[in-house]
Amino acid sequence: MKQWKKIMAALLSAAVMAMAGGLSAFAQQAGSVIIDIESGETAKQLMSDSLPAWISSDPIIPTDTSSLNVGGKSAVLIELSSGQVLFEKNSHERLPIASVNKVMTLLLIMEALDSGIIGLDDTVACSAHAASMGGSQIWLEPGEIMSVNDLIKAIAVVSANDACAMMAEYINGSEEGFVRSMNERAAALGMKDTQFKDCSGLDDEAYSSAYDVALMSRELMKHKKITKYTTIWMDTLRKGQSQLVNTNKLVRFYPGANGLKTGTTGKAGHNLSATAERSGMGLAAVILGCKTTDERFGGARKMLDYGFANYAVYTPKVEVGALTPVKVLRGVDVKVESVMNDLKPLLIKKGQEKSITQNLTLAEDLEAPVYDRQVIGELTLMIEGNVAAKYEVYAACGVPRLGLIQAFKRIFRALIA
Repeated sequence: MKQWKKIMAALLSAAVMAMAGGLSAFAQQAGSVIIDIESGETAKQLMSDSLPAWISSDPIIPTDTSSLNVGGKSAVLIELSSGQVLFEKNSHERLPIASVNKVMTLLLIMEALDSGIIGLDDTVACSAHAASMGGSQIWLEPGEIMSVNDLIKAIAVVSANDACAMMAEYINGSEEGFVRSMNERAAALGMKDTQFKDCSGLDDEAYSSAYDVALMSRELMKHKKITKYTTIWMDTLRKGQSQLVNTNKLVRFYPGANGLKTGTTGKAGHNLSATAERSGMGLAAVILGCKTTDERFGGARKMLDYGFANYAVYTPKVEVGALTPVKVLRGVDVKVESVMNDLKPLLIKKGQEKSITQNLTLAEDLEAPVYDRQVIGELTLMIEGNVAAKYEVYAACGVPRLGLIQAFKRIFRALIA
């Protein structure tokens, strides 16, 4: 009976798409085009070479957020390396986010990959539960085998709910267990306005906020391998029998776009977490509750344009020879080398790099014992006279205190010399 319902749902979805001028009645079968059917767009529209209005227009980019107007109920723009908020609009309002929910699903998958719990070449069998999922899917049959690599591709490109359920069960044993992990991870990230109900975003009783979506998007983008999937515009599964087309048009039309996830339901509206990188700076623009798909893409574009036009990432560099050894009093060694960690990039307004000054201070001397990684100085960055960042300088190694016998040996060697 469940299988019959699944077949009927597939035929109904295909029929609706055909009436809308999109896929034929066979469009969801192997050998045809698969898209995110929740997006409200047809395959023909997604594959069209015509530039959409939201990308072909040339809006004036404001220099401050007071003139930045975007649609939707909620929005936020953050810089990825620092997490700094560059623009926000009702960013903590709790709203349904539809398939943007899958950002957390993908995050847990990537963390499982990086920790060695699963591998890309692992094969997973589709359960009856996964095969019964509604909404966007790749029409997996119970018992069908697919690799983790292909399942991630299906989730990232066409928002496949059946693929999400398969991965949830593979990692946690059940979707319920996986959802518990989703909520635990959200709490660990400080996502205070989020409650996940499933791994796919089908349940509109779940909620999040633009700011929380930005937090989990930032965390996901730390896994660089994810962009292998989120930058795909078109690809295939099942040895070329199933063609996938991405709903995220930014990946195709916006320079530097590298993700991340769209989401649409009647209650949630059109939603998007969009990421892009240019000149070493990454941004995430989240917009929720839009009335149309063009509104979400247009709003994301405006935020990204604003960020790239007005901000830059500056990586401080210590001048060669500035980190000099520091004298050690009454130590086994008479000096210790000074070292620093890699300096974290600093988000600045464009043009401010010319006004950045550095001030490096080191201790005149140190009393033994000196401990390994003991703080022995500080580098201060100033922008237009204001402190922008501080970085600590450390002892390169430990230096024990000089003992009595060692002191006599040192005096003796000095007398001989």
